[in-house]
Amino acid sequence: MDVLGQLEQSGIVVLPGFAQGEMLTGMQRAFELRLKRLRWNNFDGYERTERFRLMVQDILTLHQGFVSVGLHDVVKSTLRSYLGNGFQLVEAKGWRSLPTRRMFHGWHGDSWYDKTAVAGIPREVKLGLYLTDVQTGAFRYLRGTHRKHQPRDWRYAEIEALPEKDVFEVAGPAGTAFLFDTSGIHGQSCPILQPRHAVFYNYHDPSIPLQPEDVVNYRYHPLLLNAAFLGDLTPEDRFILGFGTQTHYAPAFDRPPRHESFQTWHARAYGVKVLLDELAFRVGDKIRLIAGGGRRAS
Repeated sequence: MDVLGQLEQSGIVVLPGFAQGEMLTGMQRAFELRLKRLRWNNFDGYERTERFRLMVQDILTLHQGFVSVGLHDVVKSTLRSYLGNGFQLVEAKGWRSLPTRRMFHGWHGDSWYDKTAVAGIPREVKLGLYLTDVQTGAFRYLRGTHRKHQPRDWRYAEIEALPEKDVFEVAGPAGTAFLFDTSGIHGQSCPILQPRHAVFYNYHDPSIPLQPEDVVNYRYHPLLLNAAFLGDLTPEDRFILGFGTQTHYAPAFDRPPRHESFQTWHARAYGVKVLLDELAFRVGDKIRLIAGGGRRAS
């Protein structure tokens, strides 16, 4: 398969069976465990900022397979030619798309760079990987639209004016992967009849200035990694993962708060629960002492 040629021509290329066997099973299990509960206090879990998606951040910490996929030889060789030697993996996350008939993730090109400071359209590529079988809610891409428009949201009237034959839908079994130029017009199809688990790796040159909103929200911060998965890295792998790169590192970053009143109420309620748990333990301890004749068990 001419992966680079298809990416250059169409803006997207599908990699069937990219993850398989025990590696895929392990990745699925680790990802699903993060989806058991909302991230909170000392529990890892998902984040939720919108109605129909549960976000799983920092997937490179979850399982060796996520690191191996992001540094796959096919991915590296393709991106080396398409993006140049300065590219790095700048983001790795995934989500569960919940069943819905509502179109919540419309057609768009990914905005990420500062258009006031950058001439032209800098190249960025994402690697998508399905962790579930996907027949509905599949990723869609308008072939040949990459590097032709400054990234933005597109209205449906604009899309309807484009040739229908150029709409390419990526359906397939778990383990299916696809590389795509993020400047091309893309989105998630609707309806979504079954939950969809997918992860996305984002690659671009970190020296390109970011749009202000991503700076404020500390997107593309240095990757969080698990030391257990980093034993066999080559110098190129370490560079791609950003070892020593501080371009987008923000010392003592403090994310602007949202839902502050709700968070304050929740923290106080939990403080009351911790206090009640302590009182219940102390009362129980006294009851056990009395029942034991006043002697604390050794």
